[in-house]
Amino acid sequence: MSLPPEERQQRSLDRLARYIKEAEEILASWDAYSDEHTDTDGWPHDPTAYDTRQRRRDADTWRTFTRIRSTASSYLLTADRQLRQLTGTAAAPQWAWQLKELRTSLDAIHTLQAEWLATLNTPPKPAVPGTEAWAETQAERNAEAWHHLYTWAGHGHAVLDIHTATQHHRAPTIPTTTTVATTPVPRSAPVSRRPL
Repeated sequence: MSLPPEERQQRSLDRLARYIKEAEEILASWDAYSDEHTDTDGWPHDPTAYDTRQRRRDADTWRTFTRIRSTASSYLLTADRQLRQLTGTAAAPQWAWQLKELRTSLDAIHTLQAEWLATLNTPPKPAVPGTEAWAETQAERNAEAWHHLYTWAGHGHAVLDIHTATQHHRAPTIPTTTTVATTPVPRSAPVSRRPL
């Protein structure tokens, strides 16, 4: 059974919200690790362990984003359309800029993925899962994408905020009190009474 469009859209937005939450958790975990495993100048106590942990941060963020990568363009198209419908103070001034940042980052993510796939098939021998070549090229892609993935974590809430503002903007206003227009009766006019 097919879901109504509104419910499909809400489920899609829920996936974006989940990405933002998970990416923020990954970053918080990384920050805690980094604070604990570096000296006062920011140099890691154990560079190899630090590098391994940083690669895990990058891979976890990439994997989390993969769940929304195929729909990310549609988020931006819908948010652009919704933003144009908002008038006056209903739209926050930073939303247009945030959507632009998200679009730039998404383009970079798509480019990095395409380059990675091309690298895997580079002669003389294509890289296959489980090989060092595969792991290294994947780690490079994840590291280069991390900034763009984090941009989605930092600015992705703009898509959610625009959607919420649009829903409120469209919501019908229901009067809280009902006023009945009456024609005043002149004092000198007789008041007719009906028998009960």
